[in-house]
Amino acid sequence: MSIPSPDWTADDVVAHLKALGSAENRAGMARFGITTDKAFGVGHTVLNPLARKVKTDHLRAQSLWATGYREARILAGLTGDPKKMTIDECRRWAADFDSWDVVDGVSALFVETPFWRELIDEFAEDDREFVRRAAFAMLAWSAVHLKKEPDTTFVALLPLVERHSGDARNFVKKAVNWALRQIGKRSMTLYRPALALSEKLAESDDKTARWIGKDAVRELTDPKTLDRLAKKGR
Repeated sequence: MSIPSPDWTADDVVAHLKALGSAENRAGMARFGITTDKAFGVGHTVLNPLARKVKTDHLRAQSLWATGYREARILAGLTGDPKKMTIDECRRWAADFDSWDVVDGVSALFVETPFWRELIDEFAEDDREFVRRAAFAMLAWSAVHLKKEPDTTFVALLPLVERHSGDARNFVKKAVNWALRQIGKRSMTLYRPALALSEKLAESDDKTARWIGKDAVRELTDPKTLDRLAKKGR
């Protein structure tokens, strides 16, 4: 087997992934709710280093996405170029989402595009489960990784979290919860409004909103969380 390199084509990558996959790994993934119909059974401990070796190549990423394979699509997210993505391409990829782990991986690429904020609003109002999940996965990623974005951006997005806190679909409610927790942990400025919303949801008559709120309150009031925020100093 040759050594992965930036010269590899999509076909080279797919052949490599096929060789590394296993039925045992696919079974393990299925237990975590990952769609395995077109999966080889290769985990992130292999995919992340592979992405670093083959490096960014947007044309290859587009070809990888077109294969439909789980691992190829995760690598497309890891090696795509956000500067070359168009908003319509993001929409097309989102329409193909069929597994939460692919959603979460590709959402990290989407937040590096110049239209990430527009996509969050658009995807949140889309009733397809994995597309709506993408909105809140993007919100969670952006709260962590977009260091230069002002906190006011995320304060303005809290009503979006509240609006969709009653969506009981498993992959949506977990992403809404994830986004709320990440906003609250971004800074002390955001901690207060995020905790206030979490406490409000925790008292909701809606079962899903109540779960989201209680879980967020649990993490946001954990001494370890408060200690990390204090060290950030803002």
